[in-house]
Amino acid sequence: MQIDRCYCFQQTFAALRALARAHGVQDLQGLQQHVDVGLRCGLCHPYIRRMLRTGETVFHTILTEADEPA
Repeated sequence: MQIDRCYCFQQTFAALRALARAHGVQDLQGLQQHVDVGLRCGLCHPYIRRMLRTGETVFHTILTEADEPA
């Protein structure tokens, strides 16, 4: 299994990481000010939080809100 994007908006975590770095974004809400992501089902939220924290953009396990709390 490879999880590498926000499913609803088809935004890859790699592209989101680049956008976050370019704008100095450090949280999900800040990222949402620049791009539509995480606004529907919300399943990408823990992945985006981990991506912002670690720089990781491809995941091989399922994350939940408990893994990366807001």
